[in-house]
Amino acid sequence: MTETGAENGAVCDWTISGMDCGSCASKIKDAVSRLPGVSGVEVGLMSERLRLTLEAGKTDREKVEKVVKSLGYGLTPRAAGAAVKKDFVLPGAGPAKEHGDEHAGHDHSGHDHGPKVVEVARSDDSGHGSPGHVHDDPADRGKRWYETSKGKLVIFTALLLGAAYTVNLFAPQVGKWAFVTACLIGVAPVARRAFAALRLGQPFTIESLMTIAAIGALFIDAAEEAALVVFLFAVGEVLEGVAAGKARDGIRALANLVPKTALLEVSGKTQEVPASSLAIGQMILVRPGDRIPADGEITEGTSGIDESPVTGESVPKSRGPGDAVFAGAINTEAALRVRVTKGPEDNTIARIIRLVEEAEEARAPTERFIDRFSRWYMPAIVAVAALVIVVPPLAFGQPWDIWIYRGLALLLIGCPCALVISVPASIASAMSTGAKRGLLMKGGAVIEAAAKVGWVAFDKTGTLTHGRPQVTDVVPFGSITEADLLAVAAGVETGSSHPLAIAILNKAKEAGVAALPSRDAKALMGKGVVATVGEASAWVASPRYAMEHGGLDGLGLRQATVFEDAGKTAVAVFRENTPLGLIAMRDEPRMDAKGAVRQLTAMGVSSVILTGDNPRTAAAIAGDLGLKFEADMMPEDKLAYIREIGTRDGVMMIGDGINDAPALKQANVGVAMGSGTDVALETADAAILRDRVTDIPATIRLSRAAMANIRQNVTIALGLKAVFLVTSVLGLTGLWIAILADTGATVLVTLNALRLLQVNPEREA
Repeated sequence: MTETGAENGAVCDWTISGMDCGSCASKIKDAVSRLPGVSGVEVGLMSERLRLTLEAGKTDREKVEKVVKSLGYGLTPRAAGAAVKKDFVLPGAGPAKEHGDEHAGHDHSGHDHGPKVVEVARSDDSGHGSPGHVHDDPADRGKRWYETSKGKLVIFTALLLGAAYTVNLFAPQVGKWAFVTACLIGVAPVARRAFAALRLGQPFTIESLMTIAAIGALFIDAAEEAALVVFLFAVGEVLEGVAAGKARDGIRALANLVPKTALLEVSGKTQEVPASSLAIGQMILVRPGDRIPADGEITEGTSGIDESPVTGESVPKSRGPGDAVFAGAINTEAALRVRVTKGPEDNTIARIIRLVEEAEEARAPTERFIDRFSRWYMPAIVAVAALVIVVPPLAFGQPWDIWIYRGLALLLIGCPCALVISVPASIASAMSTGAKRGLLMKGGAVIEAAAKVGWVAFDKTGTLTHGRPQVTDVVPFGSITEADLLAVAAGVETGSSHPLAIAILNKAKEAGVAALPSRDAKALMGKGVVATVGEASAWVASPRYAMEHGGLDGLGLRQATVFEDAGKTAVAVFRENTPLGLIAMRDEPRMDAKGAVRQLTAMGVSSVILTGDNPRTAAAIAGDLGLKFEADMMPEDKLAYIREIGTRDGVMMIGDGINDAPALKQANVGVAMGSGTDVALETADAAILRDRVTDIPATIRLSRAAMANIRQNVTIALGLKAVFLVTSVLGLTGLWIAILADTGATVLVTLNALRLLQVNPEREA
């Protein structure tokens, strides 16, 4: 895929096959980055992706593909499509709800944020790279190991080794040459890749070290061990490929949630069509037991929808006409007619996959450090191996063959594959586990930051509460009737999607009161809203603002205080210097909010509510949940508070409103509720799809588990290297143990990372 995305070039996207370990990704990135006119190179090990910017007239796509394939990897362009953007948009975020926490401050203008993310379909890999390539082939997926190209190479190498042992048994005088032949034939494809990397300026690769070790062993008359090492190297690549494939299975499983076909209704008749061909506005039939093939809106029928494949929510929810449904969810009860609202490249599953894939680009600080460390680690080991070979014979008169052998063993310990893959494998597993439970994070940097969180700051409306307040009291003043009060208030609120506005409009509708005609609505950020109702201005605003502008007297203020003490939000309705009345609303806390706060406290994490609501209402909610609170906060106040506590500890901000966006951006980790506004979702580092407050401690718990897993992996990788480095120098272990230490460490850290796929972050420790 090619798109115009950079100032002076084109952004190109490929799918790579054959990357089994971290050094594979580094090798490709280094080689491609050396080409003239190439910039912004991004290589995703788990997502099997190469993305870069080409400057016109310097290097073309064919040159890039030739370089990558010369290293022994398959490369095919990703399907052409719209430009990929990195904005963070999630299901449930349709037209933006401009709502903050202010008791009446909201914006009537509306922001219809359309889709921001386009998933680029992954094309099948048609080629398998250069001859001798032994990495992962997409055509091998789903096959038994011995049916794959790598497995066949292992079998062939094993036969060569077995033939050499047989010859040596019956004809010892020519047995040595049989092992030499087996070694040379087995190492040939490895040497071919080593020379290709050398031509591209990469002398320190596992292939080059392997080639030197094998050929060197032949020169010191260790042909049998050289052949054995070549065989073990092939076995190691099989194991690495299997482990890497397992690590990617979580991402592949997401793509399989969307059915391949759909029942499209055309002129009253249904026909089966590919789900990938569905277009916005088309009508589809979803039968009981079927997976929903596209994001859409139910137009006919009521049924239970099992959203567990998408959000992890195990209890089916009843959905009817007008309700949104996700691609991949299961229709459990009755037939539904659904109007498609999102194209196949922009459905829920496509967005999640895109998020998981792009998360590799937001690398954790630990991963960046290890990447820098690995760049000098291999040359350093090569230098040590050279000293081991040269110093003892020259300085102490030791036998050359013994120290050459030990130096060659050290070379095989020089590959940092296990170390480099230790972080991305864990991050990918954690991302996959989170995605299956509706916990989405933008990458390793977010996971590492979330693991260090010491404070969680909650927005109130729509986060700790349902965000669906209901009118509890209507108090008209003087000769104004309740119907008159509601008619004016509904007129001011007409067209708004703010939760308080919707509550007032719903109350007017229930009471059979028609909203008065209005125009020129204008939000007073943090204070209320004003509009021309009839021929004069009218306000729906906070009691404090109303007092300051002649819209509320002392008696009215005392009544508003009574409402606020009861945990309700009160708004004053008035015209120019003429109080009309008060409307009180209450937004109930989410049922799991108290449990979430308890879990956070048990984890050593402090919590606070940051709300634009009045102190009395905030105190009522906070007291029930056992939280600290800060009230009457404007967006800039939330930002300042987050900045201040962030100087002392890691802070996570949870919000869903327009006014939460600055604080979400300022926090170490900003988390958007899945039903929040587009702006909050785009700004946030993470999101929870199920709107469950207990998913906040679950996100922290998963992040901590991931970082613990990373520490284990780094310990395994460096520990094994250190042990065998010492034993190789002392002559306690030889070549074949060294190669087992290298490939074994890579397999061990990958398998350890896969344990994160079994972690249940919702389970309290």
